[in-house]
Amino acid sequence: MFAVVRTGGKQYRVAAGDKISVEKLAGDAGDTVVLDDVLLAGDGAD
Repeated sequence: MFAVVRTGGKQYRVAAGDKISVEKLAGDAGDTVVLDDVLLAGDGAD
């Protein structure tokens, strides 16, 4: 399963357990955050 989420004006394709580097987000490196702006969710490889 994957999702496309938007944060800091950019979109990211992510899956459970992924670590991504984003801009303009409060917190420290390594913190766990919840991204609510989900643009797409799917369960395929593409």
